[in-house]
Amino acid sequence: MDKRVIFAVAGSGKTTHIVDSLSKEKRSLIVTYTVVNKENLRKKIEKKYNGVWPDNITLMTYFSFLFRFCYKPFMADLIPARGVVFDKNPDRYAKKDNIRYYMSDGGYFYSNRLSMILQKNSVMDEIKNRITKYFDEFIIDEVQDIAGRDFTFLEKLMDTDVNQLFVGDFYQHTYDTSRDGNVNKTLFNNRLEYEQRFINKGFLCDSTSLVNSWRCSKTICQFIVDNLGIEIYSNRSKDDDTEIKYINDSRERDMILLDSDIVKLHYSKGTLYGLGHYNWGEMKGEDKYNDVCVFLNKTTAKAYDSGKLQYLAPSTRNKLYVAITRAHGNVYFVKE
Repeated sequence: MDKRVIFAVAGSGKTTHIVDSLSKEKRSLIVTYTVVNKENLRKKIEKKYNGVWPDNITLMTYFSFLFRFCYKPFMADLIPARGVVFDKNPDRYAKKDNIRYYMSDGGYFYSNRLSMILQKNSVMDEIKNRITKYFDEFIIDEVQDIAGRDFTFLEKLMDTDVNQLFVGDFYQHTYDTSRDGNVNKTLFNNRLEYEQRFINKGFLCDSTSLVNSWRCSKTICQFIVDNLGIEIYSNRSKDDDTEIKYINDSRERDMILLDSDIVKLHYSKGTLYGLGHYNWGEMKGEDKYNDVCVFLNKTTAKAYDSGKLQYLAPSTRNKLYVAITRAHGNVYFVKE
């Protein structure tokens, strides 16, 4: 069995790599966390097969996979549920032997505990056998989004006797499938330790195949290497260079703010500023912007001024990395 995880960089063609690996000769199960990523995959797969969806390829979001593929065949009769809810679990149900620890009063599984109840009810072997029965390969896109109890669940699936390909960007970890107490709380604190979790399950870790970005210029990539400490290089030529610039002149700043073609990205609460304003982290997966204006909040502006961006909290650094790497063209920094 071939088991490998590819650690990619922003704009390196993760989705394209997955789609290129597909063929009509093998049955493929593809799982990704966000609806945006699923839609990107769907479009590229349909394009590859001239608009006709192949019967041998199954594409699912992560929680659809948990609920439809893993829960329904083995536990629906034992514990009836209506679906998955992303609300926070109420504190009044603190005991793990109470079904309300896992489900809302309305009969929906809490998203951060669905994989937990699957493991608790000892159906992991059945799930692995089901994957083996219907598929030849198991593919996960944006694997860095799988966290908390879900990563423990994934580690158990890694023993499944099929080819496995996981693709992700360690530094684009801005979402979590689940957070619940201290379970895998430090999973993303150290990249080498994160990679070791895969190696321990027999995976080959590939950190070279997708280390070059097609989206970002050499200037943008070099800024990220020098200031965020993230290894990323550009596939683009020097003649295609762009700039990354801190804007201090008020007139230049106003021109950027008034330019509707330049997307505006904030650390948080971006939509409060109006149309064309978003948050850094929520832009993951977007590949349609030329120039980008990144607003620096107080903490990040201070780190920028002192040359210490790479010492930001990992979650903040990762979101900033996502924001900067949305740009095909120029990046402008403005203090919020």
